[in-house]
Amino acid sequence: MFSKTEKRQLMIFVAIAYGITYLLGILMWYGSMKQVDLALFANAQMMYPAMGVMLAFLLTRREDTEMPKAFFRSFTAVTILMIVCTVLSVLMPDRMAEMPGGTVSAWLIAVNYIQIAGCILGLIFLLISGKKKRAAYGLGWKNWKLSAACIFLFLGLYFLRTAIAYAAMGGLSYFFDIFKTADAWVLLGILPLNFLLGYIAFFGEEYGWRYYLQPILQKKFGLKKGVLILGVVWGLWHLPLDFFFYVTPDKGLIMTTNQIISCVGLGIFFAYAYMKTENIWVPVILHFLNNNLILVTSGQFSADVLQNQSVSWADIPAALLLNGVLYGVFILAKPFREKKEESVSLDAGQSKGMAV
Repeated sequence: MFSKTEKRQLMIFVAIAYGITYLLGILMWYGSMKQVDLALFANAQMMYPAMGVMLAFLLTRREDTEMPKAFFRSFTAVTILMIVCTVLSVLMPDRMAEMPGGTVSAWLIAVNYIQIAGCILGLIFLLISGKKKRAAYGLGWKNWKLSAACIFLFLGLYFLRTAIAYAAMGGLSYFFDIFKTADAWVLLGILPLNFLLGYIAFFGEEYGWRYYLQPILQKKFGLKKGVLILGVVWGLWHLPLDFFFYVTPDKGLIMTTNQIISCVGLGIFFAYAYMKTENIWVPVILHFLNNNLILVTSGQFSADVLQNQSVSWADIPAALLLNGVLYGVFILAKPFREKKEESVSLDAGQSKGMAV
């Protein structure tokens, strides 16, 4: 089913997306033992799937004149710089910088600047690459109305899911009180700016999972089963973060289980949105919203809410129910009912770069 080139591309992708993730997971374990802040690992890890796709294309399609090589190379360079800073944040954790708000890790500041520069350079290279190259490798924006509809639908489901979770804990009034605070509206108001200066990380995941791997799995296993398998694959990819970042290692198995449930549920909706719009930027935006709105809906208004979370096995049934009812139900939608050969379409770039 796979040609020699296709197998090579897939091997490159897996080696980078999973290999680097798990290799640096060992460093995360070491850092957790030394009680080092591991926040940089999460940002860097999000970049690996797309870098895997890009290097697979760059190494196997060198003569392709329609490839946006400048964008791919700049993204790869940014990812490598982030990896270097992430490694050094554990090996040299005492490098600090004085900021108006206090002392901050110099590596965190460096990664923030690298990420912002990567976003700006990425936009520039995407624009100068031209519409033809963007379209050839699934990087163009299209189907505006459908795209906007999917984004607003996700927002509605996200807030509904959060409200139900609060109500189940008897805290629905607290949920509504969050939106009476100025901090909540400030964070909501700057979301567009935050996206422009931070989209590269979310693109890093979605270009790997949705653009590249989803069509491969759907071609092999079918529309529905392929997406379900991708959800598990995506969930297990978070393993180092689940054990050493989101929670303490003793809660890692619970977090991993919860992560897989979330990734399967979100993966179904993200797949639905991508298949419906054929626009990779829609799941990129959805992923950004999912990760950033929690800063508001948690009421903590800080990214610290992502670390050292409180989880238990008692949370699993609720996670299954909420993700299954609100997101999982979309696997019954029309895009998943169409014939495989009609629904799972590879754009020009992927059909050349990774014919499946």
